[in-house]
Amino acid sequence: MEQVIANGLYLGAQYALIALGLTLIFALMNVLNFAHGQMYVLGGFITYTVYGQLGLPFVVALLASGATLAVIGALMEKFLFRTVIRRSHREESTMLLAAATAFFFDAVILLLFGEKQRGVPKIVKGVFNEAGIIMPYDRLVVGALAIIFIAAFVLYMQYSRVGRAMRALAQDRVAAQLMGVRVDRYSMIGFAMGAMLAGIVGGLLVTITGVNSGIGGPISIKAFLMVMIGGAGVVGGAIAGGFILGMMESVGLTALREYGDVTYLVIFAALMVFLSIRPNGLMGKPWG
Repeated sequence: MEQVIANGLYLGAQYALIALGLTLIFALMNVLNFAHGQMYVLGGFITYTVYGQLGLPFVVALLASGATLAVIGALMEKFLFRTVIRRSHREESTMLLAAATAFFFDAVILLLFGEKQRGVPKIVKGVFNEAGIIMPYDRLVVGALAIIFIAAFVLYMQYSRVGRAMRALAQDRVAAQLMGVRVDRYSMIGFAMGAMLAGIVGGLLVTITGVNSGIGGPISIKAFLMVMIGGAGVVGGAIAGGFILGMMESVGLTALREYGDVTYLVIFAALMVFLSIRPNGLMGKPWG
């Protein structure tokens, strides 16, 4: 049981960090960023290049992943999503744009890095083996860093001026604009932060699971699962959804380890039942 809980918390921390970036973008712009998984993959490949290939310190590689994805996110918001939102009155337009960017990033990543699985040297060696828990130290470090990033994000959103402006924008875009909030500026910052979180978690997890060009889609699906569980556009819901999915996956893989991918079938079935009872998630409100 201790091992299952430890694995669930480790998975939950990384999943929550993935979901935070997606739910932030949705809360600010009402856009489902289908390219979120591809941003994760790109962050992993940047860390692979800087840390694994160039031999620079892991911290430098992680900062490079976050900064690069932040710039990409800001450019996407300013030149793509902002333009489409202004010119189109149909929400389907932003969804199609998001899907197109996902396919574009898939093609770019495949062209630049190929389809082979890539990995990097362990950032910490050794295995923790105490109190019935066996876990490599690098997983403990990655899990701890993920929790630190989650806490820093929540505190930043709660107490910083930028965070308060983005929370006001998420609650009521028109009212925030009337109160003097620079909507375009904070939408761009929010999109950049969401992309940055995807790049950071991709950089963290390349040290554990490696990265390849084909995992962007599955990562996006998991991110959507977590957002739907917690409630679309709710930061606390994204965190809760991440830890719930992580614990469900840990329990399922342990209880159903003889049946392979049946675990995910059970998780999807449970999610369908849950959403039929609470279609807005644990903390979400009706869209619109």
